[in-house]
Amino acid sequence: QVQLAVSGGGLVQPGGSLRLSCAASGSIASASIGDMGWHRQAPGEQRELVAAIRSDGSTNYADSVKGRFTISRDNARNTVYLQMNSLKSEDTAVYYCNVDNRWGARYWGQGTQVTVSS
Repeated sequence: QVQLAVSGGGLVQPGGSLRLSCAASGSIASASIGDMGWHRQAPGEQRELVAAIRSDGSTNYADSVKGRFTISRDNARNTVYLQMNSLKSEDTAVYYCNVDNRWGARYWGQGTQVTVSS
């Protein structure tokens, strides 16, 4: 059993910033964690990849967030972060973190609401 604890969501004005955190615990060892990442889903839309970070630290971002969002990880704490700057209304969505093991399994966080509104 793996649990992902998510924090950092909330309401912010356009142009503001939020930092999301997602910590994995339970029946997963730090050495077994592979990729980590963030997806989001807006109402009526499909879930989309926002950012991903691999074990070697390499990253990928959706074009819509490049230059504004930064993904990072703390392997010692089994935690992945998403720093979101210059937030736009279009960023409003439920954000989900994921932690993958090295054998193809993906674990999802519960989701946290990010609302960007004036």
